[in-house]
Amino acid sequence: MRVSNIISLSAVGVSAVLAQNDTTGKLGDATVVTNNPVGKAVVATLPEQPFFTAGSLNGNVKGSVVAKSGPNGEGIDYEVSFSNIPTEGGPFIYHIHVAPVPSDGNCTSTLAHLDPFIRGEDPACDSTKPASCQVGDLSGKYGKITSESFSAKYHDPYTSLVEGVGSYFANRSIVFHFANKTRISCANFTTLQGNGTGAPVPSGTGAVGPTPTGSGYAVVTAAASTLNIVKNLAIAPAMALLLAL
Repeated sequence: MRVSNIISLSAVGVSAVLAQNDTTGKLGDATVVTNNPVGKAVVATLPEQPFFTAGSLNGNVKGSVVAKSGPNGEGIDYEVSFSNIPTEGGPFIYHIHVAPVPSDGNCTSTLAHLDPFIRGEDPACDSTKPASCQVGDLSGKYGKITSESFSAKYHDPYTSLVEGVGSYFANRSIVFHFANKTRISCANFTTLQGNGTGAPVPSGTGAVGPTPTGSGYAVVTAAASTLNIVKNLAIAPAMALLLAL
């Protein structure tokens, strides 16, 4: 009887491990994006003032996430840089969130992670299987932050700069968190034009600096960009629902 119980418990344990390893979204794994517009780029730059003002913060975390269409339009090339990171509360994480930062700078209003395949946050992302993770879980797929300054370059095949699809993120936001998921700061992605040599300007809460000039990126501020934000936020959930049927 005891041997039988041990065998049963072992089988349950193995099943649980296998289930975790096979975690995927309700709509399956994320798919590779192959039709990103060549040359398109966006940037999200953290503001001067933090959303969360307690703990070991000394001003706000500084930094930006620059995202450009990958070679031949496949996936996205990311350049991530953060500094002035708190000395406590890590490892720090950052994600693309589904909604933009509102005018009052409330990072809670950015809602959940970008997750068009309905994977959910638990269990944690397995970085060896990035297609099985939430599309917006960048630090889960490519590394959490464990130092007072951080920079990284990586290629993500699953995010999109094609309007109207669930993995599109140019109308969304980046959120920087403590390890316990408390939101420290956030910023909207802003569409850019140029060769990528200009310094990013804050695109979240707090004071916004001047727009870069010369050979660098120029921030697109046309009213059409605002319309596209509303349009894509409305389209993405509907598409996910149709795919689930």
